[in-house]
Amino acid sequence: MKCPFCASDDTQVRDTRPSSEGQSVRRRRQCSACGARFTTVECVQLRELSVIKRSGDRESFDREKLARSLELALRKRQVASEKLDMVINALVKRIESTSDKEVTVDSIGEMVMDALNSLDKVAYIRYASVYRNFREIKDFAEFISDADDSADQ
Repeated sequence: MKCPFCASDDTQVRDTRPSSEGQSVRRRRQCSACGARFTTVECVQLRELSVIKRSGDRESFDREKLARSLELALRKRQVASEKLDMVINALVKRIESTSDKEVTVDSIGEMVMDALNSLDKVAYIRYASVYRNFREIKDFAEFISDADDSADQ
């Protein structure tokens, strides 16, 4: 594993711990060259998935990209990192368990919105504003009104 600070190939594992209900392993590493410490996470990948973008382009499914989008929506929200890891793992498992080798970006977006709606309403609205491409304040108002109506039912 290369050091993210100095790019040296000489790093050593200092500590290994299972995390996320045994679905992944966290490794604490130290670089022999610069002495920096960093964490890596290993998880099982059931199969190679392609994501079909709205433009029609295809790219490999990237768990880290999914995690970054959730972290961005949840920034400055009081959600424990363990809870976020569980949500990410559940989403990845759900995405990988689809019968197809290809999944659309829209279906991933809807799964993420469902997860965020249960986890944190503000993060849900933040994510929806980007995913649904809100342009004006009325877009937010309509979305929140629709969300309130569906919550009442």
